[in-house]
Amino acid sequence: MNAKFESVEDDAGKITRYARHANGGGLVAPGAMVAESAHIGAMAYVEQGARVGSGARIGAGSWIGRDAEIGDRAVVGAGVRVGQGSIVGNRAHVGSHSRIGAGVLIGHGVHLVADATVPDGGRVTLRRSAPRQAAATRQHRSQVKDGMAA
Repeated sequence: MNAKFESVEDDAGKITRYARHANGGGLVAPGAMVAESAHIGAMAYVEQGARVGSGARIGAGSWIGRDAEIGDRAVVGAGVRVGQGSIVGNRAHVGSHSRIGAGVLIGHGVHLVADATVPDGGRVTLRRSAPRQAAATRQHRSQVKDGMAA
């Protein structure tokens, strides 16, 4: 893992030259934007146009699709696939081996368990169930719209 770049050929014969991220050694495609403070685990891929925020952690073997966005301090576990154009909000957590479809929104602070599946176009957000005055005792619960999270 000493090489700064790695070339990968896809099924159609197109070769993409990925750069190794300094923090974790994961592979970053040209045109992707990854914060220096982010951690991209070994054999994780961040595709063209994707953005990974500061302090975010992408687990080993995960794949972040084209134009996907991973928020600041978000955690994407090992072996996760995040589909094209999906958004994982700030401080959200996607458990290992989860499958996030294309065009999905995982809201800020959402926590998905391991092996979760969110279909294309799905939305997973937090809804505050207590009044504003009771901020100290607020309870959060996941709300799934247009799809299911396991």
